[in-house]
Amino acid sequence: MNALDTEITIGGLVRESGLPRPEAELLLRVLLECERSYLISHAEETVDSARAIAARGWFARRRAGEPLAYVTGQREFYGLSLLVTPEVLIPRPETEHLVDLVLQRIPRESRMSVLELGTGCGAIAIALARERPDLNVTATDLSEGALEVARGNARSCAVQVHFARSDWFEGLAPGRFDLVVSNPPYVAAGDAHLDQGDLRFEPRLALVGGEDGLACIRTIAERARDRIRYGGWLLLEHGYDQGDRCVELLRALGYADAEDFDDLAGIPRVCVGRRLN
Repeated sequence: MNALDTEITIGGLVRESGLPRPEAELLLRVLLECERSYLISHAEETVDSARAIAARGWFARRRAGEPLAYVTGQREFYGLSLLVTPEVLIPRPETEHLVDLVLQRIPRESRMSVLELGTGCGAIAIALARERPDLNVTATDLSEGALEVARGNARSCAVQVHFARSDWFEGLAPGRFDLVVSNPPYVAAGDAHLDQGDLRFEPRLALVGGEDGLACIRTIAERARDRIRYGGWLLLEHGYDQGDRCVELLRALGYADAEDFDDLAGIPRVCVGRRLN
């Protein structure tokens, strides 16, 4: 370290970051545990050498394309601050609408049983358990690394969720649920987006859903018929161009009230069906 390094300021770090200003400021906000207003009003404040070194490390990782959520180890979802690591998919804002659609089908103070398949960092299951504390929530994932992250998030959010390692329904004890929900892998194996942006860094296990992207959705929809109680619901997130095919699939499998819902950006996002036979 030279003398200049010991005198680096907040504003200086932002300028030298080589990143768009909003990204540099976001990283510094997390690192310095402050609000953006503090960064602006204290732009000439000196940053100690240890934090300056850490900031430069974070900047370098981001310049190399690593997702902001992996750099900071944090992601906001449904009002929750969640730990995320490269073991799990980064929760997206559009998935919050999936949580909304689930909650619309669960009466308040209900003791219904809910199963989330492929929980990743636990975002959906934890959000549901936080919003409806009386629910009996079970969440599964094939990845033990993902389950470790999810369990830690449930503890930090002070909610009760039963986590289990399972390949969809295979590792679960016999029994039925009132509602099954999943944001499964739905990207086609040859999709060019897999080599672009954040997807380059995220686990393929959580992204790729077979050659056409629908393999996992088909498996869940088929097997869920034997695990959902009469009158219960299945809700599945899917890709932007898969809505019609998902509705056709649920109808062909005998689900009633099959319907597709757009996310807040107007993009087809969630397919819903009900077991009535």
